Amino acid sequence: MSAQPLADEFLTPSEVKALADTANIDEQERILAADGIPFRRRGRRILVSRFHTREWLAGRAVTPSRGISLALVK
Repeated sequence: MSAQPLADEFLTPSEVKALADTANIDEQERILAADGIPFRRRGRRILVSRFHTREWLAGRAVTPSRGISLALVK
């Protein structure tokens, strides 16, 4: 299995820079958090899903999944 499909799932560093309108990684993190766009910081890189970005642009609330909540199963 190729690693390419997984790599395509995340914005490139330049795309994150354009999305946040800043090259400063701490500012990018602050802006993404304020806008409610889920991300992960890995060292000096921020990982942002293309899916989450599209959902945010469409005006849909993006909430990262933490798995199944068995408390909600009846």
